[in-house]
Amino acid sequence: MTINYSEKIPNNVDLSGDRRLQRALENWQPKFLDWWKELGPDQSSELDVYLRTAVSVEKQGWAHFDYVKMPEYRWGIFLTPSDPNRKIDFGMHKGQPVWQEVPGEYRSELRRLIVTQGDTEPASVEQQRQLGKTCPSLYDLRNLFQVNVEEGRHLWAMVYLLQAYFGRDGREEAESLLERHSGDLNKPRILGAFNEKTSDWLSFFMFTYFTDRDGKFQLASLSESAFDPLSRSCRFMLTEEAHHMFVGESGVGRVIQRTCELMNEYKTYDVREYGGIDLPTLQKYLNFHFSVSTDLFGQEISTNAATYYNTSLKGRLDEAKIKDDHLLHDASYPVFEVREENIAKNESPALNAINERLRDDYIADCDLGIRRWNKIIENSGHDFRFHPEGSIISEEEWEKRCNEWLPSESDQSFVQSLMKPVTEPGKIAGWIAPPKGRINRQSFEFEYVRFN
Repeated sequence: MTINYSEKIPNNVDLSGDRRLQRALENWQPKFLDWWKELGPDQSSELDVYLRTAVSVEKQGWAHFDYVKMPEYRWGIFLTPSDPNRKIDFGMHKGQPVWQEVPGEYRSELRRLIVTQGDTEPASVEQQRQLGKTCPSLYDLRNLFQVNVEEGRHLWAMVYLLQAYFGRDGREEAESLLERHSGDLNKPRILGAFNEKTSDWLSFFMFTYFTDRDGKFQLASLSESAFDPLSRSCRFMLTEEAHHMFVGESGVGRVIQRTCELMNEYKTYDVREYGGIDLPTLQKYLNFHFSVSTDLFGQEISTNAATYYNTSLKGRLDEAKIKDDHLLHDASYPVFEVREENIAKNESPALNAINERLRDDYIADCDLGIRRWNKIIENSGHDFRFHPEGSIISEEEWEKRCNEWLPSESDQSFVQSLMKPVTEPGKIAGWIAPPKGRINRQSFEFEYVRFN
C-alpha cells in the first residue's frame, strides 16, 4: 500500500474521502507543529538530517532515505493492509469478524487504551529534547532524530483513531495529548516512566532498549485487538519501533565495548579517570531503567487487564501462537506475591494475570540483549556479574543502600560530565565505541547531519 504524499497529511486511509475528518486533522496539524517547535528537539529546526521516511507499509522496501529538515518531515497516518477475512482470536468475541467501528459498550475502555498509548509518544520526544546538544557523534545524533520523528508519527496514528472514531470526545483527547507534558507538575504525562528525565546519552540508550521495548510489547498486544483500525495502526508502528530498540541495544553495547577497551588498556576496572563509564555504574543505570519499565505493565493481578482481554480489546503477545482456549476462564498463571517476609509464587487466575504474563515475556526478551552485552565483557577477558539478593527490606534499609543499586547523584553528575558534543563526521566521544553497522549502506564517516 503506497502512501499518498501529495496530500497535506500523507496517508494510506483515503483521508480525502472523508472531508469532515480531513478538516479535523488539518485543524490539529498546526497545533502539533507548534508543540514540536516548542518541545521537540531543541535548536534543530535548521539542520538537514539523513532520515528514513516510510513510502509504503509493505514489509519490503518501505523506507526512503534523504536529507530532511525535521519541521518539514511528512508525518501522517499509515495502517497496514486490511485483511477482509480476519477473525477475532481471543475473548468472548473469539471467532467473530473483527470490528471496523467502535462497539458502543466498549467505547470508554477502548478510548482509554488509545489515549494511554498515544500519551507515551510525544512524552519521549519531550524527555529527549536537549540530547542533541551533547551527541557523541553525528551517527548517534541522526539516530536520536529518527527516533523523535517516528514517535511523532506514532502520535499521529493514535490521534487519527481518536478523531476518526470517537467524535467530540476523541477531538478533546487529541488536544489533551499536546497539553500534557513530561515532568509537568500540573499536567504530567499519564505514565510515571514518561515523566522521568532523560538528561544524558547513557539514559537515552537504556530508555530505547528497555522503555521502547515496553512499547513493543504494548503495541504487540494492541495489534491483537478486535478493533481492526487499532490493530492495523499498531502493526505498522511495530515496524518502526524495531529501530528504536536497535538504537538502545547497540548503543549500550558500544558503551560497554569502550569501557572494556579502557579496562584492558589501563589494567583497571575503574576507568572513570580515563573518560569511560565503569561497569558498576552501567549496572546501576540498567537497574533503574529496567525497573521503571517493568512498572509500565501495571498490577500483577488486574481486573482492568482481564476486562480488556475478555472483551477482545487487547490480547497477549502472539496470541494466535499460544496453545490454549484463548478464553482463560479456567486457566491459571504463576504470579509472585509478597507473603509476610517472603516472596512466593502463587497460581492465580490467568485472566487476571494478563499483565504479569506480558511482563514475563518482556523480561525474557530483555534478557536476550543483556546476554549479548555480557558476551562483550566476556570476549574482552573480563567476568562481571551482578546478583541482586531478592530479599524484602525495610524502607530505612532501602534509603541507606539504594545508591548501591541505583545511580546516585554523584554517578549522574559523572556521566553528565562526559556529555560533550562531537559533531565532526567520523569522530566520536571517548566514552563510546564507533558503530559496526551502517545506515542505508552509509559508513560511520558519512555526514548524517548537516549544520547550516
